[in-house]
Amino acid sequence: MNNYKQEILDKICFTELVYDRINKKLNVNLSKGEIEELIFAIIQETDESEFKKTGKNIYISNRERNTRLTINSYTNRIITADKLNKKTTNR
Repeated sequence: MNNYKQEILDKICFTELVYDRINKKLNVNLSKGEIEELIFAIIQETDESEFKKTGKNIYISNRERNTRLTINSYTNRIITADKLNKKTTNR
């Protein structure tokens, strides 16, 4: 099993567009720094068993925070964050 968690924590990167996307998808109004802190916290809190690689993306599901992160596995770039619902929990 790959250790996606540590690699993502070491290499994660953000684009300018992703900050607005995360605020919109999670229905929050956080600064860039607050978003980065939130993303790091979600990754650190989530058990490695909740990291699922499908194609080029890694999906991180954190049920306590009701959030799923999508990260590109090649670039370690955060793509988006979504609220979990019945449809996305099975990915």
